[in-house]
Amino acid sequence: MSTIDVLDASGAKTGDTVDLPESIFGAKVNVPLIHQVVVAQLAARRQGTHATKTRGDVSGGGKKPYRQKGTGRARQGSTRAPQFTGGGTVHGPQPRSYVQRTPKKMKVAALRQALSDRAGGNLVHVVSSLVTGDTPKTKTALEALRKITGSRSVLVVVTEHDELTWLSLRNAPEVHLLDAGQLNTYDVLCSDAVVFTKEAYDDVVARLEKSGKEDA
Repeated sequence: MSTIDVLDASGAKTGDTVDLPESIFGAKVNVPLIHQVVVAQLAARRQGTHATKTRGDVSGGGKKPYRQKGTGRARQGSTRAPQFTGGGTVHGPQPRSYVQRTPKKMKVAALRQALSDRAGGNLVHVVSSLVTGDTPKTKTALEALRKITGSRSVLVVVTEHDELTWLSLRNAPEVHLLDAGQLNTYDVLCSDAVVFTKEAYDDVVARLEKSGKEDA
């Protein structure tokens, strides 16, 4: 089990350290598993509200366009058939759900492996806080992140009641702010570095360790 230093808003060590459990931050990366979980996660985001009109949905076309026999042409019953301009669409997309069932064990395993990948590159950081005082300050929070990590895009994981950090970073385009309970594989992989507040880190570790015990 390795350890990392807890940093303050200036990027200096506070003197405290946190353990990186081997089961969470030292897991062997299984790329096909991570890929399957990420694809399922992105598919679940799709609304699936796309729809095209079939010949039964297009208005008009109730009258037979010309007589059945004697014209030398193929018989037709409606101008809303697919072969006519303005007719219905054949086999077009219809409303559907794109949700893929993914077992909980797979989701947890993929998240552990994504965190392990970032931890292996020294891209996981824990801070006591990003903003000092009682007033939200975006500039101060961003300066703190730059001192902690030089990564261009950063995932900041906080607790839901950390209002000071939420208000400070919610509009920063280079920062993706996430509640500890919503931490997922896709967001970890989309960011160059992961920064936890100390409280959020404890929540995430406790949740993943509990999941590990339930799976055992």
